[in-house]
Amino acid sequence: MPVGKVKWYDPDKGFGFVTNPGDEDVYVNKSVLPEGVDELVQGQRIEFDFAAGRRGPQALRVNIKDTPKRRPVNRRKPAELASMLSDVLTVIETRIQPPLEAGRYPERKEGRQVAEILRAVARELDA
Repeated sequence: MPVGKVKWYDPDKGFGFVTNPGDEDVYVNKSVLPEGVDELVQGQRIEFDFAAGRRGPQALRVNIKDTPKRRPVNRRKPAELASMLSDVLTVIETRIQPPLEAGRYPERKEGRQVAEILRAVARELDA
């Protein structure tokens, strides 16, 4: 069985293509994926059997060789994230910064709320 890398796979459409060393790319349908596997990830190595189909080589059976790390997906749209940043900056300037300038920490509840918002923004920017 040849080993190839997934060129692309669209889970919504249920198919994609895999490189075939020394030959043309092979079509992979979701129906030939192993049980419990819903999609393939670009760059993932798979082992496969294939046969000639009407439109070219088609995978008949697939074995997963490795599971590559998936890139996190941004959950929020850029405009939504920009709005969150604007709101958190306003809260920092009006509710957090004045007590700090006066030599004390802000109320614990406000500090926690701002910290949680900052963490959410950081996760989105890091994704």
